[in-house]
Amino acid sequence: MEILSIIFILAGLFFLIVAAIGIIRLPDVFTRSHAVSLTDSLGAFLLLIGIAMYEGLSLNVLKILAVLALLYLQNPVIAHATLRAAIRAGMKPWKEGAP
Repeated sequence: MEILSIIFILAGLFFLIVAAIGIIRLPDVFTRSHAVSLTDSLGAFLLLIGIAMYEGLSLNVLKILAVLALLYLQNPVIAHATLRAAIRAGMKPWKEGAP
């Protein structure tokens, strides 16, 4: 069980690193938000599941699952609110070759 939890944790860390690279490499808030909201959700899910498996059956697992549930409720709302604010501020999506 410990090896499986380590695999989940490493997979989660991989997706979180991909999200961090996406923030640095992508050109505007719209593409960054898309990349981060997808990879952040998957990375956090795998990481928290791996931690819960490593922890075993205890009260801490319930806390981890509560954090996971809140994360999945809040992540789409935060991404939507961020992009809506960007549109209201007058930001335009990036186009290749545009100044």
